[in-house]
Amino acid sequence: MNKSDLSKYNNDWYKQSELTKGFLITLLWFISNKVFINSYLPIPIRLKVFILKTFGAKIGKGLVIKPMVNIKAPWNLEIGDHVWIGECVWIDNIGKVKIGSHVCISQGALLLSGNHDYKKETFDLIVKDIILEDGAWIGARAVVCAGVRCGSHSVLAVNSVATHNLEAYKVYQGNPAAIIRERVITIR
Repeated sequence: MNKSDLSKYNNDWYKQSELTKGFLITLLWFISNKVFINSYLPIPIRLKVFILKTFGAKIGKGLVIKPMVNIKAPWNLEIGDHVWIGECVWIDNIGKVKIGSHVCISQGALLLSGNHDYKKETFDLIVKDIILEDGAWIGARAVVCAGVRCGSHSVLAVNSVATHNLEAYKVYQGNPAAIIRERVITIR
């Protein structure tokens, strides 16, 4: 590929206002994220929530956010009540990520709202929102891909990859994730 061929490749998609908030705010977020959110420092959860809200995240009550969580764009994040976000979770949210109430995102899980069109010579960015409905559980090191809706109380098992929507009250496992059983919740 010569230099003139490269002229058709650009990063105009990254300049869109819904993906970034301008150089200064994005830079301040990257620094704040590294110091307060994506860190093993014993930062109080209330301070983490305050910082996330300052950068535009919508957060309900009772959030538990463990150390080393990485959030790309808090202005694209909405979290309901009583959500648990485990250690080393990466929310790569260039698109919107909406997390309902009583959701658990286990250690090392990845929410990936962007992808590339490998069929195009220009390798265009594809951005799609992710929705985790109330009661969903994303297992350790599981991946939720762009455009996926995890239905109410669905479960994505450890190391599984959700490439399509998950039905409510179903347990999914594998790559790509497939239904392995019903989720039955017992009440004490």
